[in-house]
Parts: sequence; C-alpha cells; structure tokens
Amino acid sequence: MSTRALLILRISLMLLAVFNLAILGVRLWPWQDVPNLPGNGAAGIDPAICLLGYIGLIFWIASVRREPMRSALFSGAMLGLAGGLPLAAQVMLKAMPAAINTFHPVLVSLCLLLTAGVVWGIAGWRGSRIAGSVGVGMFSAIWSAMVSCLIACAAVLMEMYLAAGPVPEAQDAWSQYEGLAIGTQATQTLLHSLSAICWFLLVGPLVGGALGLAFGFFGQPQKD
Repeated sequence: MSTRALLILRISLMLLAVFNLAILGVRLWPWQDVPNLPGNGAAGIDPAICLLGYIGLIFWIASVRREPMRSALFSGAMLGLAGGLPLAAQVMLKAMPAAINTFHPVLVSLCLLLTAGVVWGIAGWRGSRIAGSVGVGMFSAIWSAMVSCLIACAAVLMEMYLAAGPVPEAQDAWSQYEGLAIGTQATQTLLHSLSAICWFLLVGPLVGGALGLAFGFFGQPQKD
C-alpha cells in the first residue's frame, strides 16, 4: 500500500473532521449562549465531543503498521467516501421544501440509507478478504461508516451554516428540561440538526460494524 496515498487520505479525513468542528463552532457562536440549549448545553456540546473523538480515532487508525490491516482500512475508507454520497443526498432531500419535492421522501430516504449500508457491508467483505479475518472486515466497515458519516455531517452543518443566526433561547423551561425545545421554531430546527449529527456519528459506525461482520463471513476463503 502506497505510503503517499495513505498520507493523503489521512490528511483529507483530518481536514474534513476539523472542518466539521469549525463549522459547528461558527454556527453555535456565541458560545456563552450554548447553555441555553436543552440539557444545559449538552445538545450543542455532544456533537463537538463526537467530532473530537473522531479526530483522535483518525490519528490512531492512521498509525496502523500491519500491511493487511492498512490495506483493508484504506479500502474501507475509499468505499466510505462513496457511501457518504447517498447520506449527503438524504440530508439534502430532507432539507428540500415539500412544495418542490416531487419524490416520495420516506421511500427515497430509505433507499439512500440502504445504499450506504450496502457500501459499508462491501467494505467489510473486502476487508475480510484482504486480511483473511472477519474481525478486520468488521473494523474496515466501521471505518468506512465513520468516513461516510463525516461527509453526512458536513452536509448537515452546511445546511445549518446557511441558516446561520445566534443560538436561540429555549423559552419554555419544561420543554428545555424534556429536551423538546418547543419554545421557538429556530430552536427546533437547530436541535434537529444537532441531533442528526450525533445520530450519524454514533449510530452510523454501529450499523457499519454489524453489516461488516455479516458481510465479512462471505469474504472468507472457502475451505476444501
């Protein structure tokens, strides 16, 4: 596996994660108002913590030295780039006004999510085939899902950035306690976006790992 290709991939993913974190920081400015969000600010802090965790994982994964593992992870990351496209399309579809959305949004969203899942499964299959290990295949699929979800988060954050404004107050104290934030429409929109970011970053790799484990068994060589 080319060291130069791995370096380029590592830098690109690092920049993507840092870009996401920067856009999130800009959208939540002024930061002293973040505690106004539900959970004493947890709604805004949790996505930032997840992105910081991703940055750390990128550093760790890039330090792998075993060649079969490196090749499997590189393959998973490249497939993750492809898997991120349907996720980003799903984000843009949900942001489209209903008046111009002539498709069946639920069905199309489901198809896009399934497409990303199949890509992660293929990453697990390839990783298992390259390294000869179902465990490596599962790890490759998790890594693939992480890359895809970083792309999806970039799409969500760009939607948030285009609707930029100060962090809104959650006017209803009970709603703030319940995490519903029904005080204002602006708060609802912001919280839905922040929730989507956490959903992608946390649930995506779990789904990818499960699919990678299932597909990884098919990548094992058949014994005579």
